[in-house]
Amino acid sequence: MAKKYSSKINKIRSFALGLIFIGFIIMYIGIFFKNHPLVMTIFMLLGLLAIVASTFIYFWIGMLSTKAVQVVCPNCGKPTKILGRVDMCMYCREPLTIDPNLEGVEFDEKYNRKSRK
Repeated sequence: MAKKYSSKINKIRSFALGLIFIGFIIMYIGIFFKNHPLVMTIFMLLGLLAIVASTFIYFWIGMLSTKAVQVVCPNCGKPTKILGRVDMCMYCREPLTIDPNLEGVEFDEKYNRKSRK
């Protein structure tokens, strides 16, 4: 089965969204320890840390997104952003590259690593 790829920006945003939900779940677990204020406080703080981490990740990907190369997808015609040498279209998941040496080569995220073998 082929690996399901998606754009790097969407992957990072999905991770940040997941951190928000994980933070809320951790906080809700803390409610079960109402009779133990110290344990409840620890769970509440851990949940808050997850949500704050998500905020920083959203800020970071927003700053990174402003520096990303914007191209028009040849498949769907919509403008999309590319991080690295190869990436996927945010809309139709068409493999895209800004490196002329990689045109026509099968898509692989390894092409973004600096040390390729």
